[in-house]
Amino acid sequence: MRYFLSIIIFNILFIVSSYGQNQDQTTFSLAGTLVNDQDKVISEANINISGFDYEKDVIADRQGKFKVNNLKAGVYIVTVNLNDFIDYFQVNIVNQDVVRDFKVDRSKNNLDEVFLKVQSVKSEIEKKGFAVNVIETKESATRNLQTNELLDQSVGVRVRRNGGLGAAVDYNLNGLSGNSIRIFIDGIPISTYGSSFDLNSLSPAMIERIEVYKGVVPGKLSGDALGGAINIVLNKDIQNHINASISYGSFNTTQANINAFYKADSTNLYLRASAFYNYSDNDYEIWGRFVKDIAPNGRITNIRAKRFEDAFKSYGGNVEAGYTDLSWADNISLGYTHSDLYNEIQHGLYMTIPYKGRYQEAQANAFNLNYNKKDILKGLGANINAVYSKRETFISDTVSYVYNWYGEKSLDLDGDPIRTSTGAQQGAPTLLTLDRDILSLRGGIDYSFNKQHKLLLNHLFNSVDRSEDDAVKTNLQRQFQETRKVQQNISSLTYENHLFDDHLKTTIFGKYYHIKTNRTDFDVVRQNQQNIIVKDEESRSIDNIGYGGAISYLIKPAVTLLGSAERAIRFPTESEFFGAPGENMLANPGLSPEISDNYNLGFKVGPYQYKSHQLSVSANGFIRDTKDKIARQASRNSNDAQEAAPFVNLNKTFSQGFDAELNYSYRRNLKFSLNVSKFNSYFNDKYDSNGNVLELYRKQLPNNPFFTANANLQYSLRNVLQKESKLNLFYNLNFVDSFYNIWLIGPMNGIDDRDQIPEQYLHDFGLSYTFPNKNLIASFDVKNILNDEIYDNFGVQRPGRAFYIKLNYTLKNF
Repeated sequence: MRYFLSIIIFNILFIVSSYGQNQDQTTFSLAGTLVNDQDKVISEANINISGFDYEKDVIADRQGKFKVNNLKAGVYIVTVNLNDFIDYFQVNIVNQDVVRDFKVDRSKNNLDEVFLKVQSVKSEIEKKGFAVNVIETKESATRNLQTNELLDQSVGVRVRRNGGLGAAVDYNLNGLSGNSIRIFIDGIPISTYGSSFDLNSLSPAMIERIEVYKGVVPGKLSGDALGGAINIVLNKDIQNHINASISYGSFNTTQANINAFYKADSTNLYLRASAFYNYSDNDYEIWGRFVKDIAPNGRITNIRAKRFEDAFKSYGGNVEAGYTDLSWADNISLGYTHSDLYNEIQHGLYMTIPYKGRYQEAQANAFNLNYNKKDILKGLGANINAVYSKRETFISDTVSYVYNWYGEKSLDLDGDPIRTSTGAQQGAPTLLTLDRDILSLRGGIDYSFNKQHKLLLNHLFNSVDRSEDDAVKTNLQRQFQETRKVQQNISSLTYENHLFDDHLKTTIFGKYYHIKTNRTDFDVVRQNQQNIIVKDEESRSIDNIGYGGAISYLIKPAVTLLGSAERAIRFPTESEFFGAPGENMLANPGLSPEISDNYNLGFKVGPYQYKSHQLSVSANGFIRDTKDKIARQASRNSNDAQEAAPFVNLNKTFSQGFDAELNYSYRRNLKFSLNVSKFNSYFNDKYDSNGNVLELYRKQLPNNPFFTANANLQYSLRNVLQKESKLNLFYNLNFVDSFYNIWLIGPMNGIDDRDQIPEQYLHDFGLSYTFPNKNLIASFDVKNILNDEIYDNFGVQRPGRAFYIKLNYTLKNF
């Protein structure tokens, strides 16, 4: 399948490339003259012209004149650099050449005035008071980076993986993690689309930006995110384009993406389509303290071996058709998404005993409707997003032998194969099919009283109907299907105001939460020498109220103070309530919602530009005071590291810490960023029901990396090998301090280095080469250059050194 898809993509690239060369792509020129505030010519100044997908450096001649050709229609920023001063101009090229004078005003030469005033969506979002990072994906789309890798390099974010490509992923935002962090695609919960469609199914080229809210989440998302939210905003580029990429690398890993948009000039109808394919054998080498071989005599030795049954494959696509600029809708569209997944399960929660023959298959079909209109009445807008999906998951586990990490059957002292105590790799044998019908509706209206005051009302309805059928059970047991149902309703009311010439921005919101669950089971009971079916049904209904707000104050044009607070509520998910066999997750239908008081206080400074230097700094301090935290049950010592575990409530936990980020660039060639996140997160319930001090009191939560850092360096070279080409070099260092993956209690419970995740340094290097026509980009990446031991959730080792190549082709304006 992957080779077939590769051939298709390369043929498409060839066809569209040939087609694009024959199109009349109208271009324009920009000519200018530099003058000072006294209209005298400024000669031989350095000038940079940059746009959405264009960048060029030129030097003005002795008469102060310069000219740039082959510019497409669009908005460009002209930067004039005089070594001791810098100035900016915005030029809009519509349908003709542009000739103008650029008057450089030196009276603006102080730090506040040199602040970059070109306001982007990123800047606007980050200065509303929330602790939020906005990740732009333009440059990342050219590299062999997954969306999760972009997130992992962002300040305050730690992405935890249970292995290689396709492994389960856990997100940690400043001390809160797991399902406390909600993932959205354009405001719709990603869980609606199924496990076969995740963030790695979305190429960075398909994404306009990623919004990462830490701790406090705005009411517009209408979810029950407790520790934060990640909202993926898909690219809404209405310029006709086709983008295709394919990469290949270590462990037989192939990833391909293609997306396209078309809209005829004569109509408001548009078509959008995309497809993806991912495959990896994931047969990387593992070694170190968590990989052991148990001999027949019980002797345990650390070994070096390859993961032998951990293949992953996913593929799918999306089509969407819609209209824009109608009298009754700014945009309305209908779409369909299909995805398929095959995932071999190599081990359980801990990497202690390998599995063989345990795998999961999944597929999902989702239909979506989107509608928005800004001015239904003056100042009144509305939006509706609806998704219905039908998901099917199949888990197979029928192999009854125990295996070692060499892929061989384990033997007893007599040389006979050892069988599992349960008859399968994990628990009882199963051929289980889970069917889910999911409906997600998100709607909102907003009313602007004027430019300073705005009111927003949002509602999210999410329903999951799940049925189970296990082919291993008897015909009598299968006559009645076990069902589970979860319904959520979350409403939010938000008030926003901008005062004192936009220096003070305030957001206040309240949320109402309601959840209802229903579980129906059937069991066969022997009574009076007859088999009788007994029905067991349980329902729960929970309501709660949350509230919060955010405030920002612009002290100077480049200095902003930010603060936010929220009483947040998070309901257990359907999988946490009722289990997820494919993820070794046991059921716990008695879970309570978790409640957290979240506080953030921080600042952002910059970006400042002085001569050829640009600098910005930000920092955020936070507190998370949580009751009934929902967390995966962790072991209390290394001898009871279970392969499957439920989620449980921890009565009280407390987290406090900070994160900070620095960004620096020089002459648009050199870019450097550094971010750190440090916090303490501990169990905060002191007494039991008898008044005794609990042994877990003030103990660090296990499996929780509490100190991380990232350093990124990028350097650009132009006109390498070819004129108008661009070579980018990338380096990333990721640091994770050591932490324990079990509860650290008492000196005599068997705790030693085997229970500690060691200090980790992950080095990545990459380069990308943009060809002169700007359509084709080739990249090469080396991950984990030094082949270090890199661990994650519960000591699961991630891949060692790996190499990847990628080709990315884009055709626009056809």
